[in-house]
Amino acid sequence: MSWQTSRLVEFQHCDPAGIVFYPRYFEMINSVIEAFFREAIGYSFLPMHFRDHRGVPTVSIAVEFQTPSRLEDLLLFSLRVDRVGTSSLALALSATVENTPRMSVQTTLVRIDLKDGTPAPWPDEIRAKLQQFQRRPHG
Repeated sequence: MSWQTSRLVEFQHCDPAGIVFYPRYFEMINSVIEAFFREAIGYSFLPMHFRDHRGVPTVSIAVEFQTPSRLEDLLLFSLRVDRVGTSSLALALSATVENTPRMSVQTTLVRIDLKDGTPAPWPDEIRAKLQQFQRRPHG
C-alpha cells in the first residue's frame, strides 16, 4: 500500500528557466516524509524530536529525474515502505504529473537518539503502522 500527497511547484523551487532546481526536490522529499509521519503514521516530528528526543536522518538516497518539472506543476508524490528494520526504514518515493514520471527515489532513514546519535529501535506501535505501508510480496 502506498501513501500519496501533492506538492505544487512554486517559484521558490525553480531556476530562472522555470524548471525545478534539483536541490529543491530534496526539500520536497523531506517535506513529504515529514507529512507521511504526521498524517499516515500519527507521529509528527514535534513529539518525535522534542518529547522523545529521536530523529530520522537520511543515511542514503538515490534519485532519478525522468522529466523536468515546471512552475505550477502539481506533483503527486507516492510513498511506499520497502523495509522496516530494527531502527532503519527503507522508502520508495515517486513524483508524477498527470501520470508522467518526474522523479523516483530510494532512501533509507535511521531512527536515532538525538542525545548521542546512536540507533534507536522503532517502538512496536510505530513499527506496526509503518508496516501497513510496506510492499507485499507477490504470490
